[in-house]
Amino acid sequence: MIRLRVKGHCVVVMIMCLSLIACAGPEPMLRSNAHLQLQGREASKLEVAACQSKAEAAGLKPGTDNRIGNVAVGAVLGLISGAAVGVSSGLIGGVTGVAIGAAVGGAFGVIIGSVGGAYRPLEPDPPYADAVVRCLIEKGYDVSGWQ
Repeated sequence: MIRLRVKGHCVVVMIMCLSLIACAGPEPMLRSNAHLQLQGREASKLEVAACQSKAEAAGLKPGTDNRIGNVAVGAVLGLISGAAVGVSSGLIGGVTGVAIGAAVGGAFGVIIGSVGGAYRPLEPDPPYADAVVRCLIEKGYDVSGWQ
């Protein structure tokens, strides 16, 4: 009973961590230049947020809603590959071994694929990214990409 409660708490903590990570969207990477060094990191983060707000106010969307899609694709690919590996390794045990191998392999595949999909980098929509980059360049920053 105690082990079950501890495992349940671990699962809840993992889900909370993944949900917090899933909320983080891509941000522009600023290349170090004289303006960035003069303003400092904190002021540059505020200006990035201002440029992002300006782009969103113009009706542009960041387009990072596809993290759920990444998780789903990763889970499906993990399920298929995990089940295939489980079936091939369960062939030794006959029909029962195949069924158990497919179930266990599929379960592990879904978990690993979901985590992999959650950590896949997101790219913003090109019009949104262009508007934010243009705004930052007008303010004197050099943008080297998105992270």
